[in-house]
Amino acid sequence: MADAAETPIPLMNPTSATLRLVWLRVRRNWLSTIALAIIVAMILAALGADFIAPYDPDATDPEAALQSMSWRHWLGTDIYGRDLLSRIIHAARVDLTVAFGATAVALVIGSAIGAIAGHYRGLVDLIIMRCVDSVMAFPAFILAMAITAALGNSVGNVLLAIAITQIPNYLRLIRGEIFRIREMEYADAARVVGNPAWRIMFIHLLPNCLPPIIVQATLAMGYALLTMSALSFIGLGIQPPQSEWGSMTAEGAQFIVSGEWWLFLFPGLAIVIMVLAFNLVGDGLRDFLDPRMRGVR
Repeated sequence: MADAAETPIPLMNPTSATLRLVWLRVRRNWLSTIALAIIVAMILAALGADFIAPYDPDATDPEAALQSMSWRHWLGTDIYGRDLLSRIIHAARVDLTVAFGATAVALVIGSAIGAIAGHYRGLVDLIIMRCVDSVMAFPAFILAMAITAALGNSVGNVLLAIAITQIPNYLRLIRGEIFRIREMEYADAARVVGNPAWRIMFIHLLPNCLPPIIVQATLAMGYALLTMSALSFIGLGIQPPQSEWGSMTAEGAQFIVSGEWWLFLFPGLAIVIMVLAFNLVGDGLRDFLDPRMRGVR
């Protein structure tokens, strides 16, 4: 009896406990897990498009024009006889490149300027925020239209236009977070030991703003993809014959009344699925990274 009472209770390995917690929270939010799997699968398909796509996306075949779904062309063909599945797979390269690229550019620039505004305050903060207010006075999509119309509709220009419309979101978010954490004890300790301002901002303060930045970036990817597709749909984005989901949807829209529904449905469905996947992953990350959401659901 005494031996049993003296037997130590085995402690769970911290790594195992962390993995178990992660698994429990992933299992609870299974929709976000499926959405993440869809995003990863689309990224892999875009990277291996040359090997996965059954046909050359730009190869025309007049005899196969406007064919519906078949074993030869799983998603049908367009007016020029081009395989729709191949074009959708190759279009993922352009759309995801712009979505990830615009988000990364906006995140880096917005976070850096936001950290400066939040740390220095005063006149620096006043000037920066008035510039941000000037940019946000224009609707984001209208501003993106104006930039692409002025610079041209290449992939780089569309990426830059979308990034500019997203910078204020990160800037305001980081500025607010810096306001909150700059008065905490570890920030005071960093100042007391003589760290320069840039080190305090980018080494001590900015890394502690990562959770909201990650969530905002994930949600912004869906917005960037939607903006990219909308610009192409109205003729200000990527132009044919380059494959892009928005322009493909615009091409297919004119054939809805004549019965060629697949030309519009499948590119539009790709946009919907990817935007929804980014939103679900962002929602799941918010719940996962926010301690206040633990135990919810």
